[in-house]
Amino acid sequence: MFEYMGDRISNAIKNIRGLGKITESNIDDAVREIRMALLEADVNFSVVKEFVANVKEKALGEEVGKSLKPDEVFIKIVRDELVSLLGESGEALKTDGNPTIIMMAGLQGSGKTTHSGKIANYVRKKCGKKPLLVACDVYRPAAVDQLKQIGSSLGIPVYDEGTDVKPVEIIRHALEYAKENKNDFIIIDTAGRLQIDEALMDELVEISNNFKLDEILLVIDAMMGQDAINVINGFNDKLKLTGAILTKMDGNTKGGVALSVRHLTNVPIKFIGDSEKMDGLTAFDPKRMADRILDMGDILSIVEKVEENIDIDETTNLAKKMQKGKFDLDDFLKTFKQIKKMGPLENLLKLIPGARNAGLNNVQIDPKEIAHVEAIILSMTSYERKHPEEIKHSRKQRISKGSGRSVEEINKLLTQFEQMKKMMKQLTSGNMKMPF
Repeated sequence: MFEYMGDRISNAIKNIRGLGKITESNIDDAVREIRMALLEADVNFSVVKEFVANVKEKALGEEVGKSLKPDEVFIKIVRDELVSLLGESGEALKTDGNPTIIMMAGLQGSGKTTHSGKIANYVRKKCGKKPLLVACDVYRPAAVDQLKQIGSSLGIPVYDEGTDVKPVEIIRHALEYAKENKNDFIIIDTAGRLQIDEALMDELVEISNNFKLDEILLVIDAMMGQDAINVINGFNDKLKLTGAILTKMDGNTKGGVALSVRHLTNVPIKFIGDSEKMDGLTAFDPKRMADRILDMGDILSIVEKVEENIDIDETTNLAKKMQKGKFDLDDFLKTFKQIKKMGPLENLLKLIPGARNAGLNNVQIDPKEIAHVEAIILSMTSYERKHPEEIKHSRKQRISKGSGRSVEEINKLLTQFEQMKKMMKQLTSGNMKMPF
């Protein structure tokens, strides 16, 4: 997301590098390039106009000190304006209700049911909550079945009464069930429509009037572009939304809607759906998002993923083994499994500062290749994994048959392992300087 727009903005700023000071004439080209980047990314025209005017006004009024270069001053101004546009500070999901009740709303196909499951998974992992999913799409039996499948895959209960009971009654009974079973976070999955209609709105308003809702979240497809603003306003006029979830932000979306939503609707973005997996939900943070747009990376998100998924004690032991040169293929497999817990590796690479500039944003890692590596290592004996140098021709033939992979692939893995082992030993012993 934002890659094309971010590259254009970054290139515009690079053109200021080396200038003695910021003047109207030497930033005109940069401002023009930023304007075009935002418009092509589907940011609303009025938002773009205000944004570039603010950037230009602040840049011309900024004194460039001896310790700063013009491009550094300019990039700070652009970043600050992006943060302002995105909402200054992220608004956290409310979780202090007794129980907390959230209603999910959205058009059909926006990802509402899937993101109901993602929210349930998020509050269980991040907030220690005991969620309950409530199936209130009584018009599509498939929607009820889908929510039940999601709940089953996550181990989270789903309350449903089929499709013959009114949503208000289902919710009333669900709250009784939640009280009996000590569920403290209720997520109501409502019906969607292909477009906003009166019947849909009346049903959502009825739910809102009958229950004390802590959050009303609108799930919106980011690929809708500027039409998303009309949809948000349409729902907000009737329901007073507390937040929006932008889905499909990992797809081919231009991302401009994220820069327009808060400014034009005053509805805060609370989450971004950034993968199809049930943990593919990220709390929206304007500062981190601005940094990603400008290719400054998102180290905090990497740290959070590590803290959530990595066994620190096991990782420490592996690091000590690397230092002593005792790192074997068993350890390599453990490292592999730890990294896999954090999600697709290419998504992590994109969070590294300067990732786009280094070409890391286009890295594609085939999950099948990772599975092939695991198959090869698991086809080795315990002795072979501890002593890979002993794996000669006859052993390779046996491993090849056991894993279904070629001898050439086994040779490639062993070579890569030795190279990685040497590099990691140098890094952990402090004999190699990191390139950043």
